[in-house]
Amino acid sequence: MSRIFVVEDELHLAQGLQFNLEAEGHEVKVFETAEAAYQLLTKEPESADVIVLDVMLPGKDGFWLASELRKKHNFVPVLMLTARGRPEDVLKGFESGADDYLPKPFDLSILIARINSLLRRTSWMRPAVGAPEPPKNGVAEVITFNGRKIDFGALELTAKKQKTRLTLMEAELLRYLMQNEGRAVSRKQILDEVWGLREDTDTRAIDNFVVRLRRYLEDEPSRPKHLLTVRGVGYRFVSDPAAK
Repeated sequence: MSRIFVVEDELHLAQGLQFNLEAEGHEVKVFETAEAAYQLLTKEPESADVIVLDVMLPGKDGFWLASELRKKHNFVPVLMLTARGRPEDVLKGFESGADDYLPKPFDLSILIARINSLLRRTSWMRPAVGAPEPPKNGVAEVITFNGRKIDFGALELTAKKQKTRLTLMEAELLRYLMQNEGRAVSRKQILDEVWGLREDTDTRAIDNFVVRLRRYLEDEPSRPKHLLTVRGVGYRFVSDPAAK
């Protein structure tokens, strides 16, 4: 049974989500404010497996909650509900640490599918302790290159003598680029194949993620050697720049 937090101040919507998610076999806890959810998650960081988080809330908004959780290294998957799917909301949600988004109004079946996808991704990214860790999609769970180390199971990147925790979206983007090493990957491919987002989503979200990954990974983020821009297309990953 998965534990889902619904942070939503519209009571009829929150109750409807609780009823339907419980019917799917999940344990659901509803919060009307971001502060209330944050208080419990601070005391019990692993009390939720997924958070369904509305952007517009009384008091602190959903962006604040997602951002504060990430600052505390709590990487529980967050599905953010945005008003009309506005590009600025989507971008700000991703920047604050959200893992997925869904514009209001939404179809219940799509929301449930998105939640199940996040639960599968969490299980996929964090294999059980003691279980074998075979390569997934051609990329091992722990890989090293050019003095860097990425542990996809722990969502952790080590570079420049520093360890950085990755969000699921950051880890999946990096995994996908590594899986396609040497090949130019378009922004459309990333939206569709990595995050399952609509083709018309503002691609600045991808660019912002790459900028952040470069800060973690590159010696000189402004002169990247591993995460390269392919002008007019997208990005390309190179593990050994000296071998080009």
